[in-house]
Amino acid sequence: MRVRVGAVAVLGAALLSAGAAHAAPRREFCPDRPGKGSPPCVVDPGVLQLELSGLDAAFQRSGPGATDTYSVGAMEWRLGLTPTLEGQVQWAPYTQVRTRGEDATRVEGVGDLVLLLRRSLRNPDGSGLSIALEPFVSAPTATRGLGSGGWQGGLVVPFSVPISDDVTLSLAPEVDVNRDSDGAGVHPAWTMAAGLSRTFGPVSLGAELWGSIDDDPAERAHRASLDLTLAWTPPRHEDLQLDVGVYGGLTRDTPDLEVLVGLSRRF
Repeated sequence: MRVRVGAVAVLGAALLSAGAAHAAPRREFCPDRPGKGSPPCVVDPGVLQLELSGLDAAFQRSGPGATDTYSVGAMEWRLGLTPTLEGQVQWAPYTQVRTRGEDATRVEGVGDLVLLLRRSLRNPDGSGLSIALEPFVSAPTATRGLGSGGWQGGLVVPFSVPISDDVTLSLAPEVDVNRDSDGAGVHPAWTMAAGLSRTFGPVSLGAELWGSIDDDPAERAHRASLDLTLAWTPPRHEDLQLDVGVYGGLTRDTPDLEVLVGLSRRF
């Protein structure tokens, strides 16, 4: 009898604790979309969040040939694990890369699978000075010709700081270990995203400068873009965000134009 009473007491306490945690106010909704940089905010414990790209289209006309890239339904699942830690799974179910010209080609299929952890070091809700560590690994699940062809990984250190009540500065330095294009080994790559965002009630406008240096032994690539984003939270839907982004390439190795639309939903 004592064992049963004790078990009931423990179960009741667990239910009360879970109910109290569920009743606690959630942090402010903080999606990763639509910019290229990562924010330092972390999803609440036990909360699931989906960030979905309806369409991502990139067009490159500089260089010897023209390339069009389309991705549909690319998704990012985020799950709060602790008050300062979240896990992420990223995957694109359909991507098409089409080259134009005399030797035109077309490759389509699925993308690589990315597994990621985000550990907040300061202010996991993204308020004030917020800093996080974001290690990730990419598994070679993509259709041949679309992915990296091997395991890759890296570390992002996103942080943000408010400049005023409505304006926030965000930085996301990143270092990666990428697969060589010939598959013979690996090489380093460095990336930086720096952006400003301003809120106007339910609307957030952003401007971001993004750059990357990929030290592939076959050919070093310099990529950079100027990115403009818009996000909108519909009235009475504080767990939903609709967004659009336009990225303009600044180097020959970068798509001249990239346009994307998508949404984020917290459950």
